[in-house]
Amino acid sequence: MATMGNNLSEGKVLTKLVRFALPFLATNLVQSCYNVADMLIVGNFSGTVGMSGVNIGGQVTMILTFLVIGLSMGATVLIGQYVGARNQEGLRKATATLITLLLIMALGLTLLMLMLKGPILRLIKTPAESYGESDRYLTITVAGLVFIFGYNAFSAILRGMGDSKHPFYFVLIACITNVILDLLFVAAFKWSAFGAALATIISQALSMFLCIVYMRRNNFQFDFKRSSFKIDKDQLILIFKIGLPTCIQNGVTSISFLFITGIVNMVGGVSASAAVGAMSKFNSFGIMPTQAMSASISAMSAQNIGANRMDRAIQACRIGIVISAVITVIIFILVRLFPAQIMMIFGDDPEMIMMGVSFLRAFSVEFLIIPFFFCINGFLIGGGHTLFTLITSVVSSVVLRVPVCYIFGVVLGWGIFGVGLGYPAAVGGASLLVIGFLLSGRWKHNAVIHRHTPEQIEKEP
Repeated sequence: MATMGNNLSEGKVLTKLVRFALPFLATNLVQSCYNVADMLIVGNFSGTVGMSGVNIGGQVTMILTFLVIGLSMGATVLIGQYVGARNQEGLRKATATLITLLLIMALGLTLLMLMLKGPILRLIKTPAESYGESDRYLTITVAGLVFIFGYNAFSAILRGMGDSKHPFYFVLIACITNVILDLLFVAAFKWSAFGAALATIISQALSMFLCIVYMRRNNFQFDFKRSSFKIDKDQLILIFKIGLPTCIQNGVTSISFLFITGIVNMVGGVSASAAVGAMSKFNSFGIMPTQAMSASISAMSAQNIGANRMDRAIQACRIGIVISAVITVIIFILVRLFPAQIMMIFGDDPEMIMMGVSFLRAFSVEFLIIPFFFCINGFLIGGGHTLFTLITSVVSSVVLRVPVCYIFGVVLGWGIFGVGLGYPAAVGGASLLVIGFLLSGRWKHNAVIHRHTPEQIEKEP
């Protein structure tokens, strides 16, 4: 592995973006299969109660996962800009700081969540029928947080260095392992949500160890010896400066989904919970191309902005929006034409299918909005404007989504259809803020690395 990684600030923008995005897209596809496998196998072998348990327990785990993804995104941007500026020392210190920080966080959150999981499940009004399944799923996934944190951290570092291929290889192996273990634990052993959680954690551990083996064999900056686990104060400040807003953004988004899970439990009980859980797994496929393109735009923008090539960063954003929009329009049409068929993939319970169809018909409008919202946010994150993306996320997730879903679903009595309608309404409202920020011109300011002196930059020979 080259010391300074893959340089995204040179060559044709379209070619570089697509070549970087395709492995990332493939990684997201595999990760979506990874997540959907649990719901599919549990739904077909354990019924709606097991599906509800996986959905509710998974929503809580997702909050913790999004925390590490947020901080890792900060490191991806920082590392990407160091690569663009060829700052070898900054790159070395940033990777060591991130890995050490996330290890400490994983251990601390594991202990905390094992104590709080019961009160959290009661707070979101977990149906009595699926409480046990939710509790078992959450216990196992929380116990394996170190593996979830580790894989996401290593993948973020590799992507910041321009390598999106190896994270794909590792997660592909983990996905195949997860499906095999799901069939063994859930279909054969009848362990339901507990088996699905155990399969997930074992697979995440495998992907993390594969990352470590690859990095050690390729003279990675961090050698994983005890003496290398250090936190550099300046790099820690930078990681938090860039990553904390994204971390809070992801956390706020996840918590909003947790509240919406509570609203869904109120309007429809177990069947609605299972339906929305199935829909969320399908949606992971629907938004996957846009998420992959957004993350690719972020990594490419970071390197180009670090190399003072703002024109290439802007071009990457524009190309990404067009590609994402074409794909999501196709997905929107498919969802509108075949909602029942989509729901029947996850199970044959008539009430679950009926509620899922109602939710999908309202929710599907969001596919027409997210290419612009996600891709522009990815571009802004690449320039270090994570505080602004935090604001838009809070507006979308808390100020708009939760209240609108509650008003539409509960107050107006529109039920699951109203909850689904709250999603596109929230993203549409937050998009107005993004448009205003672009018109203001403040996005042109690089919020991370302003200038590198010759002493700060170690040029490649």
